[in-house]
Amino acid sequence: MTAVELLAQPSNCYMNAAQQAFFHALLRAQRRELQAQIDAEFRQLREQDLSSDANDLGSAEEQRQRQLRLLERQKKLLDKIDQALQRLARGEYGWCAQSGEAIGLRRLLLRPTASLGIDAKQRQEQREKHLRES
Repeated sequence: MTAVELLAQPSNCYMNAAQQAFFHALLRAQRRELQAQIDAEFRQLREQDLSSDANDLGSAEEQRQRQLRLLERQKKLLDKIDQALQRLARGEYGWCAQSGEAIGLRRLLLRPTASLGIDAKQRQEQREKHLRES
């Protein structure tokens, strides 16, 4: 099934077996790609550590810090993908964790790891913004 075919399905087919299979394949592919990127970053970090020149220690450390921040973001995304796969296995994928309403296919295509619908996500962001400002 393609994304176009997915979106063409009637609303009463929401999160049927075919749609679940589509998102399972999408999440697994994203996970494989992300894991390959993480593995490549780790290899690059190890190689960089071995080849660091004493004259370039400052720039090497700056590059290392950038790579570590990137790895941290990638690890968080990997965790979100794993959580989405777990929700899929439990039959909870595609449903808002707060309201229980459908998240929607368009949102899931844009952000397959979403666990909240648009309204719930906006409320969460407002609360977080309010907490940062106080």
